[in-house]
Amino acid sequence: MNKEVDFNPNRLRFARKRRGLSLRALSTKLELSSKSLSDYENGRSIPQEQTLSALARELRFPESFFFLESISPLNGDAVSFRSLSRTPASVRDSVLHAGQLALEFSSWLDGRFETPAVDLPDFNDSQPEAAAEALRDMWAFGEKPIRNMIHLLEAKGVRVFSLVEKTLDVDACSFWMDDRPFIFLNTQKSVERGRFDAAHELGHLVLHRHGISQGKDVEIEANRFASALLMPEGSVKPRFRKFPSLNDIIHYKSFWLVSASALVRRLKDLDVITEWHYRTITIDLSRNGYMKNEPKPIVDRETSKLLPMLFQALRDEGITKFDIASDLNICPTEIDALIFNLALFTVDGGRKQDVDLKSQKRDHLRLVK
Repeated sequence: MNKEVDFNPNRLRFARKRRGLSLRALSTKLELSSKSLSDYENGRSIPQEQTLSALARELRFPESFFFLESISPLNGDAVSFRSLSRTPASVRDSVLHAGQLALEFSSWLDGRFETPAVDLPDFNDSQPEAAAEALRDMWAFGEKPIRNMIHLLEAKGVRVFSLVEKTLDVDACSFWMDDRPFIFLNTQKSVERGRFDAAHELGHLVLHRHGISQGKDVEIEANRFASALLMPEGSVKPRFRKFPSLNDIIHYKSFWLVSASALVRRLKDLDVITEWHYRTITIDLSRNGYMKNEPKPIVDRETSKLLPMLFQALRDEGITKFDIASDLNICPTEIDALIFNLALFTVDGGRKQDVDLKSQKRDHLRLVK
């Protein structure tokens, strides 16, 4: 390969932003001038062999990555971001660039497997609570708790990945791409909050597919949807007397697998408790440290059930994650970060769920020849 002809400066810029580095930060790490690095990224000059190797090592991409066609990050306007106001631009850029790599990985999987078809309705003109109730009826959940959000999403054709950035600045994000819904979840948060994030992003997918996906109003709508989906009115109201105590909240939060604060807010929204009572319990939660450290926390973190099965099927065919990384011209650690750092030789995806994945059957997991 003739590197003086084939080097693509677009790929260098992409790799730098994927790592959340400024021009100055990367040039300092490599002891290069910012001008030299800028010239490489803008195609005014081509890095020599030694410099290219140093760039590849620092950016953690194989050298082959820089000799492919141009690649663009996800369009930030089409992605639903939570906590956007407090998210540093470098982190947001890194997530958007990682999202594009996730799309390529997802496409790689779709070219080899038949996975569950997308089964998400469009509730664009619906009120969040009504949409959540309709979705529960459509999926035959009735009033029972949803035991595992990720398993449910995967069974309905949503491709779920973990956020690669180890930060609390981004809660989660979601988007549609080529009629396939995607959700990225932060694994640094409590299990209860992660479940709410998953339900929140599902709300964006069904409520805002054809409209604005960012802003205060749509975030409030997605929160209302998530609350109603995880804690249906017909299940919540009969279980509470007029003045539930903090101990009552802690006891019942485990039934719906939600955070104590989310349950208290749901009780307020359903007029089970007054504004004064809501503030009193919230103060008690804060005083006891329960706003940051969940009381009686869920131990088993929800994770993908589909991805380990796909990797097991690939392994049976003699294909490893290193082969996948080679095909995609990325490092294997990039794949690990997207798939919840799963032990790829196990099939258990966390807590058992009362939703059957169609792809559990080997005939739905077969490699496409």
